[in-house]
Amino acid sequence: MSMFKIEVVVANPKHEEIETPPVEALVDTGSELSWLPADLLTQAGIMPRRKKLFQTADGTRIEREVGYAIIRAGGYETNDELVFAQKGDMTLLGVRTIEGFGVMVDNIGHRLVASTTIVA
Repeated sequence: MSMFKIEVVVANPKHEEIETPPVEALVDTGSELSWLPADLLTQAGIMPRRKKLFQTADGTRIEREVGYAIIRAGGYETNDELVFAQKGDMTLLGVRTIEGFGVMVDNIGHRLVASTTIVA
């Protein structure tokens, strides 16, 4: 599997005109949530709502704040829960956001591709 990055913009859900500058995020289908730098989220007025425990790939447990925002990337948009990434954390576009976009990951073409939503 290949890895690629995509530019992400995050908007304040209460004031959509307030948004972050574009930031490169690694498309990571192994991460449930998207992780963006805490300072960028705070500058856009996105507030932490609670703390959540995470387990890293090496088994380390870490606690981070999470909040809600509107996320835009590659011409797609969704609302989701975001992790306030700290210094040393990666900037990631996680699988919940990807699914919220209604897309699939094209690892060969290094892009997001629209997919059909399945009705239950």
